[in-house]
Amino acid sequence: MWFFIGHLITFCFIFCESGHLHEEGNKGYGPVFEEQPIDTIYPEESSDGQVSMNCRARAIPFPTYRWKLNNWDIDLTKDRYSMVGGRLVINNPEKSRDAGKYVCVVSNIFGTVRSSEATLSFGYLDPFPPEERYEVKVREGVGAVLLCEPPYHYPDDLSYRWLLNEFPVFIALDKRRFVSQTNGNLYIANVEASDKGNYSCFVSSPSITKSVFSKFIPLIPQTDRAKVYPADIKVKFKDTYALLGQNVTLECFALGNPVPELRWSKYLEPMPATAEISMSGAVLKIFNIQYEDEGLYECEAENYKGKDKHQARVYVQASPEWVEHINDTEKDIGSDLYWPCVATGKPIPTIRWLKNGASFRKGELRIQSLTFEDAGMYQCIAENTHGIIYANAELKIVASPPTFELNPMKKKILAAKGGRVIIECKPKAAPKPKFSWSKGTELLVNGSRIRIWDDGSLEIINITKLDEGRYTCFAENNRGKANSTGVLEMTEATRITLAPLNVDVTVGENATMQCIASHDPTLDLTFIWSLNGFVIDFEKEHEHYERNVMIKSNGELLIKNVQLRHAGRYTCTAQTIVDNSSASADLVVRGPPGPPGGIRVEEIRDTAVALTWSRGTDNHSPISKYTIQSKTFLSEEWKDAKTDPSDIEGNMESARVIDLIPWMEYEFRIIATNTLGVGEPSMPSQRIRTEGAPPNVAPSDVGGGGGSNRELTITWMPLSREYHYGNNFGYIVAFKPFGEKEWRRVTVTNPEIGRYVHKDESMPPSTQYQVKVKAFNNKGDGPFSLTAVIYSAQDAPTEVPTDVSVKVLSSSEISVSWHHVSEKSVEGYQIRYWAAHDKEAAAQRVQVSNQEYSTKLENLKPNTRYHVDVSAFNSAGYGPPSRTIDIITRKAPPSQRPRIISSVRSGSRYIITWDHVKAKSNESAVEGYKVLYRPDGQHEGKLFSTGKHTIEVPVPSDGEYVVEVRAHSEGGDGEVAQIKISGATAGVPTLLLGLVLPTLGVLAYSGF
Repeated sequence: MWFFIGHLITFCFIFCESGHLHEEGNKGYGPVFEEQPIDTIYPEESSDGQVSMNCRARAIPFPTYRWKLNNWDIDLTKDRYSMVGGRLVINNPEKSRDAGKYVCVVSNIFGTVRSSEATLSFGYLDPFPPEERYEVKVREGVGAVLLCEPPYHYPDDLSYRWLLNEFPVFIALDKRRFVSQTNGNLYIANVEASDKGNYSCFVSSPSITKSVFSKFIPLIPQTDRAKVYPADIKVKFKDTYALLGQNVTLECFALGNPVPELRWSKYLEPMPATAEISMSGAVLKIFNIQYEDEGLYECEAENYKGKDKHQARVYVQASPEWVEHINDTEKDIGSDLYWPCVATGKPIPTIRWLKNGASFRKGELRIQSLTFEDAGMYQCIAENTHGIIYANAELKIVASPPTFELNPMKKKILAAKGGRVIIECKPKAAPKPKFSWSKGTELLVNGSRIRIWDDGSLEIINITKLDEGRYTCFAENNRGKANSTGVLEMTEATRITLAPLNVDVTVGENATMQCIASHDPTLDLTFIWSLNGFVIDFEKEHEHYERNVMIKSNGELLIKNVQLRHAGRYTCTAQTIVDNSSASADLVVRGPPGPPGGIRVEEIRDTAVALTWSRGTDNHSPISKYTIQSKTFLSEEWKDAKTDPSDIEGNMESARVIDLIPWMEYEFRIIATNTLGVGEPSMPSQRIRTEGAPPNVAPSDVGGGGGSNRELTITWMPLSREYHYGNNFGYIVAFKPFGEKEWRRVTVTNPEIGRYVHKDESMPPSTQYQVKVKAFNNKGDGPFSLTAVIYSAQDAPTEVPTDVSVKVLSSSEISVSWHHVSEKSVEGYQIRYWAAHDKEAAAQRVQVSNQEYSTKLENLKPNTRYHVDVSAFNSAGYGPPSRTIDIITRKAPPSQRPRIISSVRSGSRYIITWDHVKAKSNESAVEGYKVLYRPDGQHEGKLFSTGKHTIEVPVPSDGEYVVEVRAHSEGGDGEVAQIKISGATAGVPTLLLGLVLPTLGVLAYSGF
């Protein structure tokens, strides 16, 4: 029924005279999606009780919606389903009934479209099994792997962490420990005693926001003499298929002792620019991966005991993506349709078509002799193994008699004498009409000067005055006919009368291009300049280009401060609205050479490489020489390299770079020079690494000595990276007692360390040793440093300080004194003190030099018993402590602040009076008072002591003074009260002053 109505509307649109129906027909259109359903994961444990799939489309008239599940229509009359617009709501979803692929189907009178498929899945994460995990016992120094074994789950997007002993204490990942996000296992390169504990695998699913953790796994390190083990890669990334633009993560981790170093590389190619290495080298991330990032990737793990390698390939593929897709189209009835629909992807996508939601064709779409039955909604679908995309469009079939209402012929057509004119004739008509032309009453036919094109346009060449007149275009098809008329008038032709000439200049000079033209005086003339076919924008290029606008018919061009980029072919075009004329000339710019190209680095040795390159442009001045520059990671600065030959002449395209640093990464670039200057540098070469060589520099500043008892400490200045010359770099330390022949050697594998401590219980103290150090790498050993003489550590002191005495100074201070020991190796003395109720391990320590005989201890607690002892020390350790002395600190000073009750001036003095301070039972008794008399704003002044409650102080001669009063006891000084006094008494009678000041004193005290 709808099919019939649709044809009736189209028929009426073509033949009915009603303008209303014509207008309404243009307003309608088929469904266009604004929102389509997306893949959804519904947690099985969700309490929501419903899940929705969105679908929204615009259309006129308003569309209807229906849904399909696994290609079967959904019965929307059931209570389990509800619809709001096109949005489908599923109540109380069940996995067995509702999981699958959903499609939204939208229709109106113009056709039907199907949405992209959306999958509804049910997510879950089961708990770990309740069985206890077995304990893991590992010898110290040996690697360990704790298995996570995650429970059943969906989807497979878990993230993993490990708990240590309790929640939420997660282990910190470092160079030695790694958690694989592929299987969740915890890898420990070599077990240490500190690794002891209970471990639990903590698993999270971001899709359903749920986490679970396993039973704890006890890890028990077994004490053993630490051994070294070669690198052994246990986390190995597999061949990986990635989609274009995705982020790719590769994991690699090795067990070994010492902890292996991890390095990443791409076989025979540089690493991608977006590659990022993290997690102490265990993770390689490639962001926004591209086709050129495809290849073989290698992870290498190495310690000085051995190395291990692993390789796997990364393949880059792509979901379908449109190169050209269909759009809404109107076609004339009876015409042919070719709808290009092209997609790219890897693998190459296949193309299929839907018409009004039903399968239609595969491959390209061509329809000949269109009819009304071909109208409708079309969908082009491109799909491969990685995805599917839809392009939707409406095809409308149009039929109408010719009409010029929307596009009549121009009433007046201008044509230049001797030129060419095309008179367009473009009526609206369907099917395509037949065309004929007349001039006045003469019917025109194709000839040597006149031609009627297939699209109806009329072309006339070699225009003369006789061609002027009225021209009429006739259009006719099987639905009617129409015509339109215009008048052709001839104008004078535009001609270049003074053409530009070739110009030869040097960079920085000015150049002028002339251009003068003649034209029809009734028309406006403009000049357009272009360089190598591109029009010059005078506003953007005003610094270099300027044209003459003062003289009519003159288009002269001035080029200021000419640069190399301004060279080329300049074309002047004189143009009116009717015709144009052009003339060209060349500008030759001489300047410094352009950058060389095609740099290749070959014959890579330890200190030399061979470079080849191709010549750049000489910019019309022969190249006289080349300069090669190099750069390493040690500096961002490019430096001139030493070459063979030392002078590289301009006709050469190869040279050797010499005196390079072995095992160093280099980039090279080349600069050409001619008589006009130095050119731009080339693009940097591919980064290379020179071959390794044995070190040839010895460590400096070899020395040492001191340290703890029975130790020999050897130090040196580590060599910087540029002197490593190879992989597996380290140091060999040789030492022997002075006078002996045999050297003892040890190896230090960390290149950053400049210190070695040798322990030997049989080593005599303060013994003279000879030491020397040399560097080594995987290519061999370097030279030894100069031999240095050092001493082994001395013994710790054995004598006990005598005559230790302690004097209590206050509630928080004591003074400790002692007699020195006789041993000359003593560097100082340590005083320990701790409260009687604390353990000795909590003792606080104060150290003084060997020049001191006493010291003061502060910040002690009042009325508290303390233990105090003294011991001597040196670099080897601490001697035995003296006998312990017990003391009790004084009670705390009074906490009450004196209350100043009056401040009376009497002649040249002030009399300050305060109340007596009463000490509490746990405070020291008041022995008297201290009064500080000082200028306001300063801390220093005159201190008075008194046993009374009053004191006299002089009247300040200038400004204000502060009087501070505090109680004094054997426990120290109490809290401070203060009052300000001034010498200014202008206008105050002496008698009145004596009455006022006591009140002021009370007021001042109240602010304390």
